[in-house]
Amino acid sequence: MRINQKLFLFIAGLFFSSLVFAGEVVSFTKRANEVVFNCKDGSKLSLTINSNSVVKVWFDHSGKFFRQNPSFAVVNDKLENMGDISVNDEPSAYEIFTSKLRIRVNKNPMQLQIFDKWQKLIYSDYTDKGNVVNGKGIKAYKNLRNDEQFFGLGEKTGTLNRRGKNYKMWNSDKPCYSTTEDPIAKSIPFFMSSYNYGIFLDNTYKTEFKFGTESEDYYSFEAPDGAFVYYFIFGKDYKDIQKQYTTLTGQPIMPPKWALGFAQSRGLYTKESQALEIAAEFRKRKIPIDIIYQDIGWTQNLQDFEWRKGHYTDPKGMLKKLRSTGIRMIVSQDPVISKKDNQQYLEANKLGYFVKDARTDKTYDMPWPWGGNCGVVDFTIPAVADWWGQYQQKPLNDGVSGFWTDMGEPAWSNEEDTDRLNMKHHLGMHSEIHNVFGLTWDKVVKEQFDKRNPNKRIFQMTRSAYAGLQRYTFGWTNDSGNGNDVLDGWSQMENQVAVGISAGLGGIPFWTTDISGYCGDITDYPAMAELYTRWMQFGVFCPLSRAHHEGDNAVEPWQFGAVAEKNSRSAIELKYQLFPYLYTYSRKAHDTGLPITRGLFMEYPKDPEASKIDNQFMFGEEILVAPVLRKGERVKRVYFPEGEWIDFNDKKTEYLGGEKLPYKAPLNTIPIFVKKGSIIPMMPVMQYIHEKKDYPVTFHIFPNYEDEKASFTLYEDEGENQDYLKDIYSLTNIVCTTLSHAYIIEIRPQDKGFNQSDNRNFILSLLAEARPKSVLIDGKDADFVPLESFGTENHLRGNQWSWDDKGNKILVKTQDLRKNINIKINKN
Repeated sequence: MRINQKLFLFIAGLFFSSLVFAGEVVSFTKRANEVVFNCKDGSKLSLTINSNSVVKVWFDHSGKFFRQNPSFAVVNDKLENMGDISVNDEPSAYEIFTSKLRIRVNKNPMQLQIFDKWQKLIYSDYTDKGNVVNGKGIKAYKNLRNDEQFFGLGEKTGTLNRRGKNYKMWNSDKPCYSTTEDPIAKSIPFFMSSYNYGIFLDNTYKTEFKFGTESEDYYSFEAPDGAFVYYFIFGKDYKDIQKQYTTLTGQPIMPPKWALGFAQSRGLYTKESQALEIAAEFRKRKIPIDIIYQDIGWTQNLQDFEWRKGHYTDPKGMLKKLRSTGIRMIVSQDPVISKKDNQQYLEANKLGYFVKDARTDKTYDMPWPWGGNCGVVDFTIPAVADWWGQYQQKPLNDGVSGFWTDMGEPAWSNEEDTDRLNMKHHLGMHSEIHNVFGLTWDKVVKEQFDKRNPNKRIFQMTRSAYAGLQRYTFGWTNDSGNGNDVLDGWSQMENQVAVGISAGLGGIPFWTTDISGYCGDITDYPAMAELYTRWMQFGVFCPLSRAHHEGDNAVEPWQFGAVAEKNSRSAIELKYQLFPYLYTYSRKAHDTGLPITRGLFMEYPKDPEASKIDNQFMFGEEILVAPVLRKGERVKRVYFPEGEWIDFNDKKTEYLGGEKLPYKAPLNTIPIFVKKGSIIPMMPVMQYIHEKKDYPVTFHIFPNYEDEKASFTLYEDEGENQDYLKDIYSLTNIVCTTLSHAYIIEIRPQDKGFNQSDNRNFILSLLAEARPKSVLIDGKDADFVPLESFGTENHLRGNQWSWDDKGNKILVKTQDLRKNINIKINKN
């Protein structure tokens, strides 16, 4: 071991001897909230104090601070008015103080260090190697503590904790990717440390991150070219850091409410008759569904947005029929135009709207998986936006409800495809634009949709993008599954949990896995039924939920037999019942950027075991989901964080946190648990989201201990327009206080220009140990009725209560008149 370490140090010495290090700092200049430190060798370090906790760091060896393009990701770096920054000039260092940070720049050699206000070192350059220059590239080495952990980088495979691993940012088309493959489709160079800071490397080139693989003493991040700019973000916890990252890069858009329902897709969903048949079958079998997709074959020519002749005879009529049953259609977009027999190609080529080949200055000839060779649309050309917007509006005018923007790497532009580096975009060479190509496309799609469909929410789901995509689109986790053996896709499914959680950490709160896994031919449906069922049971807890598979491999629930259909229907119905809860967290995701599906480490950062859990997640703050992800498993070992957890399936069995415990999970069971002291709002099962406007809202109350409260604030809005951006919505705050002799429940509505219904009931379902003596609503006795007579339908008026002896639940019904309601449940 000692010999290997000596050898490593010798090789490292040879390597470092060929590099350029920033030397001695000799002076500084400042303007408002920016301080520039000047080095003897001409290099400069700029620190911009964006807030008391966020610092923009820019190192430039030339000292010119030139940037080819402004940031594609950062839309707001004026976080606080910091005024004129003061710099203390000490004998060995310069120091800057904010209310939360002490920022120190050591003079010789230059070394950046950041402390919290209690003088604890949070972040530090590794010796004099804070910014090491190698040609056009720069690599930053940072101190690594022996217990430091890292989370983030967006949609990545493997464990959630990034320590001990290397990662690249290079959007890649990797169908059937493995559980360790890197890079994949999205590049989000933002990570968080357990030492209460985050780093966003604002560089679009092929950046790399090495979390302790080179040494136990340091980690590194690097860029091969471009401006070396990153943001240091200090926060009290992971949530605080992510909120500040969202402020920098933009709030996520809210999906239309129907997007949170179930969606069905297939690679060869490309026919009108098929769409109508599938829709009718879902309705016949009473399996809820809101969306049917059409893959790229729906177009006559790639990508002219014309319905394919022979496959669609009356697309407007088809869409009208679907909408009459509560089903919407989403169609695919590709960012290219086929050369073959395509007038659109000739038009775009004449207008100069394609990416150029730097060697010839003519349109780059891109091989494409289908449709023959293509031209790649250059979405960085300003004039392209309106031109593309006119084309994409055609199916929208027919009645299509949105798009999934696919293949946006653009496809087949992986690391090994070096010829693509000859592509020249309007804003730069492909080495700089590659990772933001999909982002520039999604920006055009969103902005043109808004322009031509005012005050309407877009549905756009994308595969390939960069930091900031949340401003324009939602995501899915690319082509997962085992292409060699579809029945052996269990490990890929299990890793989708971590991939999805990490997507949320990259600012993508709205995402889905391809339920069933995209890859592999399904030849034995009975053998596939267990995997499909478990993927569905996990998939309904993705904020968006889509079943999808390649080619003509059908993955509708009934294909896998009666048992799989029954269990899939039950899982989908649960998703619909949880819509009020999910939609409330959708608004929170918009406001804060916090993911809906969260790693346990985010909610329990002080729990060392929580940081090791990659196959469970929090669904919001109150619900813990531990999906079964292994073949044949019928008893799941569930890790319970601190506190007490109640079995959501029976609403009464309790588990003490702090350990792993076995939980019986036959094929019809999803292990789901609720934190004690929580309230979960739910709605009745519907065949599509808000099929019925005047539905009763049931608040499942899991009361806290004596003299403690449980609470929830239900969020509602119109669901399809953009009035939420004007803060037009309604809130319903419910608080349950546990006393020695009673439960006191207060319901406080607050309508801000919106009211879901003038004709609905609230149902309270409260977990209790014994039947209460009486129930008073606004000081008057509610009528007791036997359980079998207790009605929830909205035409049933009056205040009622009942007792469920088997479920140990008190049930209370009262009308929602949008006024304060006080309920007292006397225990004895």
